Amino acid sequence: MQLLFQSKKIKWPLVLIAWGFMIILLILPIALVITQAFSTGFSHYLIVLASPNTLHAINLTIAATVVSVFVNLIIGVSAAWIIAFHDFPGKRLLNTLIDLPFSVSPVIAGLIFILTFSRTGWFYPVLQSLNIQIIFAPPAIFLATIFVTFPFVARELIPVLEARGREEEQTAAFLGANLTDIFMQITFPAIKTPLLTGMVLATARAMGEFGAVAVVSGNIPGKTLTLPLLVQSLYDQFKFPDAFAVATILLIFTFLIVFLQRLLIGPKQFQKG
Repeated sequence: MQLLFQSKKIKWPLVLIAWGFMIILLILPIALVITQAFSTGFSHYLIVLASPNTLHAINLTIAATVVSVFVNLIIGVSAAWIIAFHDFPGKRLLNTLIDLPFSVSPVIAGLIFILTFSRTGWFYPVLQSLNIQIIFAPPAIFLATIFVTFPFVARELIPVLEARGREEEQTAAFLGANLTDIFMQITFPAIKTPLLTGMVLATARAMGEFGAVAVVSGNIPGKTLTLPLLVQSLYDQFKFPDAFAVATILLIFTFLIVFLQRLLIGPKQFQKG
């Protein structure tokens, strides 16, 4: 069996398939984006990146990403902890609902927020009395991004916590350790790698989210355009070099996220994860 898997008749076709897939669906598109971004010259590229709309889109995208990852870090760890370590009524339902953003279209998620917080929504009278605008404003973008990235942290942590059991935490609690000490000294070292992986996945999804954000943002230039929405807006205006120039920012962020994951987790742990 080992000789079969080491056979060149098996190895080289698989290598060609893997590299062919990577070249056609990843390397060539990235090369095309970079080529088109600089098609009108490096100076024009810098002008596009330094424009007020682009800078605002960068700030809004980073803000939405930071807020969503922070919120989902807290909610994801809490949900994973209670599902893995505690029995309570509705546990199966909660475990199922965590996957809801995976199965619901982002566009439908955006429509749900529209129905909830718009002028005809349930909470609009309360929001109006408090002079708070959700829809067609940054708060709607934050809510939509939190929704679509919610499962990543929890789904990475739950299998790890369930597999290792709760004996160590129970022993520490029996010996008098408080919840903070138990988490920081026992639980966190065991879940550090899947936790970082979930955060990286949530970060990548938050930066590239389009559907839900497009529905709730209103696509207002200089106010509610994130980087993906700005790329679409420029493309619709037939400003192709500008659209590809903005797209390179997302590529740079993606490479930085992957590099940071490798740096924090380490190549060996990354391969195991």
